[in-house]
Amino acid sequence: MKPIKNGKKTDRDAKGKFAAGNKAGGRTPGSRNKTTLAAEALLEGQAECLTMKVIEMAMEGDATAVKLCVERIWPPPRKDRPVHFDLPEITGGIDPIQAITDILNQVSDGKLTPMEAGSVIALLHASSETRNVVGVLNQDPFYNSLRLIP
Repeated sequence: MKPIKNGKKTDRDAKGKFAAGNKAGGRTPGSRNKTTLAAEALLEGQAECLTMKVIEMAMEGDATAVKLCVERIWPPPRKDRPVHFDLPEITGGIDPIQAITDILNQVSDGKLTPMEAGSVIALLHASSETRNVVGVLNQDPFYNSLRLIP
C-alpha cells in the first residue's frame, strides 16, 4: 500500500525513499543534467582550441595548466597490479602452509609488498575452503546421487 501525503498516494515508503520496484524512482538511465547539456552546447567545436590554449599556458609555466595536461597524459596509478612470483603447486592439505611460507619469504626479500601478499594469502584461503567444501560434498551420498541424474 502506498503512503498518503496531503491526501495523495505517493511512490515513496514511510521513510520518504522510493519503494522497491518503483518505476518512477529517479532519473531514467542515460538521462543527462541540464547544466551539463548546456555546457556541452557552448563548448561544441571548441575542444581543439581549448586544448591548444591549455598546452600553451602550460608551456608558459602555468602550474594548473601543467597539472591538467599531465593528468590527461598519464592516468592515475592503478591500486592493483599483476604480481608475478613463484608458488609451489597446491594439491594437498600441507601445501598451503608451504605456499604461505614461500609468500612470506618473498615479502621479506622485497619481491612482494605486504598488501600483495595479503591478497594472495586470501586467495589461498578461499581455494582451501573451496577444496574442503568439495571434499565434504563428495562424501555426501545425497550429493553423489544428484550427480548421476542427467
